[in-house]
Formats: sequence, C-alpha cells, structure tokens
Amino acid sequence: MSWVLLVLMSAAVAGLVGISDKTAIYRYARSPLTLPLLIGMAQSTSGIVIIAVAGIPDEATLETTAYAAISGVLFGFGGILGQRILFTQEVSRTVPIQQSAPIFVALMAMFLLNESISLMQWIGIVATVSGCALLSIRFNSTEGSIMLHKSFYILMLSALLIGGANVVGKIALEELPVVYTHGVRMFTLGIIFLTFSVRPLPWADVKSYFLRRSPVLLLVGINEFVTANVAMFLFLWALSEGPVSLVTAVWSTRALFIVLYGIGLATIWRGALGEQISPSTVVAKVLSASLIVAGVAAIAV
Repeated sequence: MSWVLLVLMSAAVAGLVGISDKTAIYRYARSPLTLPLLIGMAQSTSGIVIIAVAGIPDEATLETTAYAAISGVLFGFGGILGQRILFTQEVSRTVPIQQSAPIFVALMAMFLLNESISLMQWIGIVATVSGCALLSIRFNSTEGSIMLHKSFYILMLSALLIGGANVVGKIALEELPVVYTHGVRMFTLGIIFLTFSVRPLPWADVKSYFLRRSPVLLLVGINEFVTANVAMFLFLWALSEGPVSLVTAVWSTRALFIVLYGIGLATIWRGALGEQISPSTVVAKVLSASLIVAGVAAIAV
C-alpha cells in the first residue's frame, strides 16, 4: 500500500481523535489534566498489551528500543502541551497549529537523516508557517490592532517536540518492526501523560466518572484504545515506508479534517465543542487550513 494513502487514512482517523478529545474536555472535564490522565491510563495499558502480544523481536536492541521510547517521550511532552491548550481553545484552531511539525521535521531530517529539501519544499514550509500563524491571530477591536494568541508559542513548541518524535521514530523504524515500535511509543507516551496528570482534581474527576458510570468513559475508551491506536499505527506504517519529512508533511492534512469535522458539528449542533461558526471565523479557518495543506503539498513535491 502507498505510504501517501496510509498517511491520509491516518490523518482522517486522527481528525476524529481531536474531535473526540475536545468533546470529552468541553462536556465533562473540570481540569486541563483530566483527559491527559485518562489518556495516560489508556495508552500505557495499550503499550503493555501490544508489546506482550507482539513480543520482543530478535532485531530489538537496547539502543533501537531506546529510540522508540524517546520518540514516545517526545510525543508525550508535545501532547501534554497540546492538551492543555485544547482545554481552553477551539480544536479547529489548536490542532492545525500543532500540525506545523513539518517545518521542524524538514530541518531535522536534513541534518540527521540526510534528506534533501528542494526550493518548492522551502516555499511549502513558509506557507505552512503562515497558515499556522493566521489561525492564531486575533483582532483587538479596542486598540485597533492584531496580535498572535499567546497559545501560538506553546503550540509551536508542541509541534517541535512532535516533529522530533517523528524523526527519532523514523530512526527506530529502520531496525524495528512497526508493531513493536508502536507498542513502546504508546507505553512511554502513556507514562509521560500519567506523570504530569496525577493531581487531586483530575483524579477526582476520573473517580467520579467510574462511580457515575459516565458516558465519557465509553467515549474516551473507544477513542484511545481503538481510534488513536489505529491512527498512530497507520502513521508509523507510513513512516516505515516513506521519508519522514514528507510523511509528516502529508499527515498535517489532519488540520483540514479537524476544521471540516468541527465546522460540520458546529453547524448541525449550534455551540458544539465551543466552536465559533460566524462567517468570518469559518472563512479564516478554511483559508488557514487550506494554506497549511497547500504548504505541506509543496513540501511533499
């Protein structure tokens, strides 16, 4: 199967993950660490199960397994930052900015993996940065000025960490099977989420969900044990077949899926997920996401 098709499938499924995450946060969580705590519980368990079922391959060494683990750690730190912003910001603004990781991946891959970058790909990088910035710009009607939302810088750091996770993951996949690498990544990602999320308020939230048999448990359970694992497995499969700079670039089309899903839900159910659907915000989101997609398309040429 073509790695491009695999990445697009992963991006479409990952878009559903973002929408489901925001639903859980918007309707049920009292703390920005509540969902990360649930994710940590689910993904550390998923990692253990995957490794136990797949077994440790003969080609696995301490070094290659460490690369897979470091990839999960970086992805975990990036995810924690993104989840914290997602608690207060719209999903159709948060995720597209996170998807600017190709900017950093292209640079890291050039130096660490000797992947070359053409002039067209550099143009794509500029377009991607511009689209990400546009999603975070706010107009201050009182002062008559425009400004970047403060979350932009945190999300760019998140994108840097996720980009690093992909590059290190590519190094691991040069020696390790996809399933084993996925299991190690999910386990270490889960541990990072747990480490930063085990606090009194999120723990109280989670305990109350179990006591009340809250529907959020089913929502998060399906999202984390099934949807998120499918999305990340497809991504790693594609990463094992294609260059990391191009795979990460194409995966950024997740931004467009998120915007389309978010606008669709907000149109059907007014106020769903806290999304704004005024004509100006819809146009801004679509233009921004389109610019990002155009940029990553240029990167992938």
